[in-house]
Amino acid sequence: MKRTRLKNILIISLLSLTFVFAGFIPTGEKKAEFKLRRIVIDAGHGGKDPGTIGKISQEKDVALDLALKVGTYVQELLPEVEVIYTRKTDKFIELKERANIANRNRADLFISIHCNATSSSRVHGTETFVMGNKNFDANFEIVKRENAVILLEDDYQENYEGFDPQSPESYMMFNLMQRAYFSNSLSLAEKIEKDFSTRVNRHSRGVKQAPFYVLWTTSMPSVLIEAGFLSNLSEERYLNSKNGQTYVASGIFRAIKAYKEEIESL
Repeated sequence: MKRTRLKNILIISLLSLTFVFAGFIPTGEKKAEFKLRRIVIDAGHGGKDPGTIGKISQEKDVALDLALKVGTYVQELLPEVEVIYTRKTDKFIELKERANIANRNRADLFISIHCNATSSSRVHGTETFVMGNKNFDANFEIVKRENAVILLEDDYQENYEGFDPQSPESYMMFNLMQRAYFSNSLSLAEKIEKDFSTRVNRHSRGVKQAPFYVLWTTSMPSVLIEAGFLSNLSEERYLNSKNGQTYVASGIFRAIKAYKEEIESL
């Protein structure tokens, strides 16, 4: 176990150095023009993994509805951008495979959509996460819940090389990856939460950092959206309504569009 963790840390350190040095362009060379050509949209949970469960719905269903709506808006209004879904039906997809789908397809952006829950029925609002360990202790419960899907997978101990989603020690090496994409991930996350607050009229709980497995293992800017709390009945009803889903999906789309315009203007 110790040898495996040491190997992982060494590999990640080498990859991190590669990303850092790759950012230096010799004088006189023109930086390649960047285009947002491909987005992977990930509907959290699915199949035997319901995610969090509210009074009238399950996270896996709400997340899928929102993901499909966001993808539809992108396909209709940004036809030059290819949309790939990690799932389009109520299907169980392993956590590792979600990131693999994005990496295999060389996506330029990865967006994972979820719903939140807490023990208090009064807590409400949206949150968008980027990869990081800032305020790790405060966010550890939600991190454990979203990463715990690993425990439903066959041979998870072998596939994840001893990673335990319930153990804080397993997250120590998460710091080293995604640094190359942090700035762009943060930019998109801020745009999503700003649109939720100013145009969708939702209570924004802000942009946060957390070591979600799918954000750590994707090789592109990535965010994880918590669209609201199913533990709050009012918000759950909103997220299950046609208007609510339309507004939330529209907010995410507008943020994607604004992000695309920003990075392509550089």
